[in-house]
Amino acid sequence: MTKLLFRLFLVFTATIYTSINVKAQSFPKPSQRQLAWQQLETTAFLHFTVNTFTGKEWGDGSESPQIFNPTDFDADKMVQTLKETGFKMAIITAKHHDGFCLWPSQYTEHSVKNSPWKGGKGDVVKEIADACRRHGIKFGFYLSPWDRHELSYGTDAYNTYYKNQLKELLTNYGEVSEVWFDGAKGENAKAMQYDFKGYWQLVRTLQPKAVLFSDAGPDVRWVGNEKGNAGETCWSTIDTTGLAPGVADASYLNTGDPNGESWIPAETDVSIRPGWFYHEEEDSKVRPGKNIVDLYYKSVGRNSLLLLNIPPNKKGLFNEEDIKSLHDFRAILNETFKVNLAQGKTKSALTDKKLSSFIQLSENQPFVLDFKKAVNFDRISIQENIANGQSIKEAVVEYWDGKQWKEISQFTTVGYKRLLRFPSIETSKVRLTILKSKRKVQLAEIGFYKASEKE
Repeated sequence: MTKLLFRLFLVFTATIYTSINVKAQSFPKPSQRQLAWQQLETTAFLHFTVNTFTGKEWGDGSESPQIFNPTDFDADKMVQTLKETGFKMAIITAKHHDGFCLWPSQYTEHSVKNSPWKGGKGDVVKEIADACRRHGIKFGFYLSPWDRHELSYGTDAYNTYYKNQLKELLTNYGEVSEVWFDGAKGENAKAMQYDFKGYWQLVRTLQPKAVLFSDAGPDVRWVGNEKGNAGETCWSTIDTTGLAPGVADASYLNTGDPNGESWIPAETDVSIRPGWFYHEEEDSKVRPGKNIVDLYYKSVGRNSLLLLNIPPNKKGLFNEEDIKSLHDFRAILNETFKVNLAQGKTKSALTDKKLSSFIQLSENQPFVLDFKKAVNFDRISIQENIANGQSIKEAVVEYWDGKQWKEISQFTTVGYKRLLRFPSIETSKVRLTILKSKRKVQLAEIGFYKASEKE
């Protein structure tokens, strides 16, 4: 009897251990492609199609290919500008809702092959992809599922048509780093059932390193708005139950879910202009560099990635106003984050710009950084080692005023990066305390900076 009880005890203990171990292993973490994607920080969207020449935001599919004629198109000039201003990827609208293809697709006549541009021999997608490789940035594309020109749209046959075009883009343009999907549908074709699982599987097979974007991922999710703002609380995890491209709660996507079992971080898409396509009347309404810096803090600085749209003009180039704003934006960021006051004042693991080197902190275990002398700063950057997941729920940063600790900022999630902005402080010591976390925190980076005067 004693032996039987002992055996039962061993089985019970093993069951508990296995349960705990499985739970620990299920802590959501990014894939290698997701981890690499998040560290890009700023990427560019290039909205370009017949709309550029009609002045519309959404074309209706009846536009003649003859109107597409960017007389000075220069992919190298545009991609070089992106490279110079710190953008790590360009995503071209290979096909928007109007159905016009920026590459010579063999499955439709509604494409550049029937335009006057380069005598019908041009390929915008190829020129952008090749320029990205020459300048050392990544390449991606958006292929709109909604097609207002294709006659098979609204039927099952359209899914085959779409996959054929998707395969062209995945096999003829070298390495693809992101494929952008949405769930937009025509009012007269609500019954259209997009085969997203089939689309995604095709990408996985042909371009396994590419991240897949949509409201529901499966790699990257929409941030829930087009204003450029991730949530003050922004988890990289969500529960995908009931979610699909075009079917999602925007507020849920904006904040994520601390209990979500799927690692699907947020991408913050926003345009440098009021519209997504170039319109001459908006030349005076381009966001200034300072405004884009603010978007950076509200996206990258809240555990998201900034996807900024810069639409080529009718010539096939970035407009001068847009170029100036991009250079101003990057100059401000470079100046602000040029000198980390924590460098040499704390463990090198926290200032080596590597997520893989970190220290571990438990809840309510103060981390004190002593500068040894008074320093002046108004920006703080904090990063977790997200390769092993996201842990911080709530934390506080304080400074020593010579007599007591005073609060600088109390905040929630960190994840890949949290940027804090506040009035300038002079102090010799700061203290970071994790108030609530999902488990021990792997603090990878911490930085203290003085903002550029132009910011």
